[in-house]
Amino acid sequence: MGSRISMISPAIASLVFAFGSTALIAESKEGLVPANVMCAEPGQRPLRRRPGVPVDEYVLPPCEAGQKGVEPWVDPFDFGPAVPDRWRIVEAVGIKTNLWDPYNGHNQLKGDMPMWGEDWFYSVIAISDTIVEPRRFPLPVGGATTQRPGSLDTIGRGESTIFATNLILENVIYKGNTVFRPPDWEFRFTPVFNITKVNIDEKGLLNVNPDRSSRSRTGTFMGVQALFVDKHLRNVSERFDFDSIRVGIQPFSSDFRGFLFQDSQPGIRLFGTRHNNVFQYNLAWFRRLEKDTNSGLNDVTQSIRDDDVFAANVYWQDFLKKGLFSQATIIYNRNREGGQTEYDKNGFIQRPSSLFEERTRDYDVTYFGYSADGHFDRLNISSSFYYAYGEQDSTRLRSAEEEIRAWFIATELSMDFDWFRPRFSILWSSGDADPLDNKATGFDAIFENPQFAGADTSFWIRQNVPLIGGGGVALSGRNGVLPSLRPSKEQGQSNFINPGIRLIGIGADADLMPELRLSFNLNHLVFDETEVLERLRQQGSVDRVLGQDVSLSLIWRPYMSQNVIFRLSAAALNPGDGFDDLYGKDADTPYSVLVNMVLMY
Repeated sequence: MGSRISMISPAIASLVFAFGSTALIAESKEGLVPANVMCAEPGQRPLRRRPGVPVDEYVLPPCEAGQKGVEPWVDPFDFGPAVPDRWRIVEAVGIKTNLWDPYNGHNQLKGDMPMWGEDWFYSVIAISDTIVEPRRFPLPVGGATTQRPGSLDTIGRGESTIFATNLILENVIYKGNTVFRPPDWEFRFTPVFNITKVNIDEKGLLNVNPDRSSRSRTGTFMGVQALFVDKHLRNVSERFDFDSIRVGIQPFSSDFRGFLFQDSQPGIRLFGTRHNNVFQYNLAWFRRLEKDTNSGLNDVTQSIRDDDVFAANVYWQDFLKKGLFSQATIIYNRNREGGQTEYDKNGFIQRPSSLFEERTRDYDVTYFGYSADGHFDRLNISSSFYYAYGEQDSTRLRSAEEEIRAWFIATELSMDFDWFRPRFSILWSSGDADPLDNKATGFDAIFENPQFAGADTSFWIRQNVPLIGGGGVALSGRNGVLPSLRPSKEQGQSNFINPGIRLIGIGADADLMPELRLSFNLNHLVFDETEVLERLRQQGSVDRVLGQDVSLSLIWRPYMSQNVIFRLSAAALNPGDGFDDLYGKDADTPYSVLVNMVLMY
């Protein structure tokens, strides 16, 4: 029979099937009728059709008195008046606009429909990140300004507490259809508003000026973590391989785990893909901004640093093994801050470092690296290797130079057993065995933020432990794994005369429930070399064993999304002989607790 249903393609018939009341349709001389009609009036002989099932022709029983038969056919594709554009078609089928709930409704603030014209979209992400962090580690006593002026000890009471809140507002305006390719234009502005309050048990640590010395400090700051324009230059294949350029303050990570350079800095970056996204590349130049002393955010009100980072890398998917992502990297760091003296907001010297003769210096160093991330069958692997090669002005002798020759390697292996993932980690950064020769062999990063061996759950990685009696530097910086001996990671220069470190760790992630994860880490820490510590402290032998770092964290996502996250973690360092040699055997056990709440819109 020549009828409407025979002229509808299978794909459209399937669409009809999806619209509920027309899920089963019948056909008669009167046209299409609902298939739930169970009787026929005189002269009707319907066909019943289900999509994908052969036609089954049969005779319906005659309708009894009062029983309804075939009704007039209603076109299931009649949506009423035409809609303005394809983005608003959802309104025609009953989906309403909801600006407060990104998941249940059409949201113009999340790029679900154009904000201007036909292809200009706006998206906003608002994040509130709050921490409360009680902690304890060795702190220096400041003589006349100490809280205990009668004490002759050089190591004071180490308890302190940090309360900090960051409000992040990421604003994105972009043009184009981004389903299969990057936007034609993208403008991004991300201000961060910070409030930080610090309480500490000793005086003279929050400000170098005795008149302003206090055991408490409250500060506010607004940093700019992104401010860039992104232009899609061209497509280079029918599968939307592309070239794009980005100019302005933008995030960049040198590797998968943030070992060498992970920061948001002003620069120019050319990037794109080739061969169906198998290859990805970056060519970039960044000039670093000063950081705010207390919040660690970008401070655009200060003059820009004379510190350049040139980066080139290429990613290769499925290299050596399907499922393995490989990356080759070359990064050149040119620093010309040798003639500068820089103090932070609290009056402490940042450049030059107060090590040795406190000389200003320039340096040129090139990092050659290879990183891998992926899996070999069931074995997950993430690894990075770097070799640093270059020269720097001597920190001890005027008009002399030192050769930089240092290396770094880190690997994490893991395997999934349903809800349980055990992990094994190993890291080794070279140290300087002779700080008085003309070679600098201690590896240091540009700006590290390692997501490794527990990351900021770990005491050693999270906290900045000062090198008491060895200059105004930290043994390790905040959110860093390398014992760099810098005044700070944010404002200091890279230092290639350091002890280096070796780490061997085990850990596990356990998804107890879809919304609850428990993580455990145990890391054994050993200095690679200790001669530089002995010279700086002017003391005898320092043992290499730093100690064991134990940490435990609990992450709860009540809605099984990133919109609401609660995290509670605790970590402690069981001191080894090397830690006791530096801070005394009677020092209290270092610990840190982190309570973290993240709310995201």
